[in-house]
Amino acid sequence: MTIGALCTRNVATAPRDMTAVAAAQLMRKRHVGDVIVTDTIKGKTVPAGVITDRDIVISVVAPHLDPAVFTVGDMLLRPAITCRETDDVASCLESMRANAIRRMPVVDKKGSLVGVISADDLVRFLAGEFASVAKLIAREQAVERKTRK
Repeated sequence: MTIGALCTRNVATAPRDMTAVAAAQLMRKRHVGDVIVTDTIKGKTVPAGVITDRDIVISVVAPHLDPAVFTVGDMLLRPAITCRETDDVASCLESMRANAIRRMPVVDKKGSLVGVISADDLVRFLAGEFASVAKLIAREQAVERKTRK
């Protein structure tokens, strides 16, 4: 299974100059806990990083900074770590683990943003896969009991 098949395509995005308060309002409106900060490069929307609701609390609210002035670009601590929509689940999961991140922008072969994948998305997918294996085992055991009577 590719990440492109699992990722959320309708992504909340924000330019670097969006204020923290506007980003928080966008998250509230979209019922999400993150926005993908983007740059436009040669007409392409390219992920610059991910800002979460927790980032706003830790970086802006807790130190009493003005969320109407502080921008999402100000909060970016490192460049975006991305995966391609053609990547498999295992490689994406390994990259998330190695970089200690829970959300990752998904890009196409040209580097344009196409979606976002979260640890929650991967857990749901893997849980479904494990459920399928459990059903296979139960079916195999039932066939074995029926065959060996």
